[in-house]
Amino acid sequence: MKTLVLGASTNPERYAYKAIEKLTAHKHELLALGFRPGEVLGHTIETEKQAWEGIDTVTLYLGPARQEVYFDYVISLRPRRVLFNPGSENPAFESLLQAIGIQAERACTLVLLATNQY
Repeated sequence: MKTLVLGASTNPERYAYKAIEKLTAHKHELLALGFRPGEVLGHTIETEKQAWEGIDTVTLYLGPARQEVYFDYVISLRPRRVLFNPGSENPAFESLLQAIGIQAERACTLVLLATNQY
């Protein structure tokens, strides 16, 4: 199950960083896309949209104001679901995803992993 962390960060204080840590600890395959290049636990943070395939989950760590430029991109990846972590809730994007059959969940990746519900 491949996950894209959208809004990835090299700052250990950021929840996107913590998500990369926990996904790695749980042995999930992951990709990272952020605003600044870098590396977290051997995962390269890309800054340009990539034509990745096989994405099951996109976990969002971007506020609604920064998401719109990613709408078409996320849809083009055809994930099974998009997780809207706390602070990233976006009813317009959620509705758009649901209308085309992509699950939009308001959930915390860290909590899902900690409770074995990921």
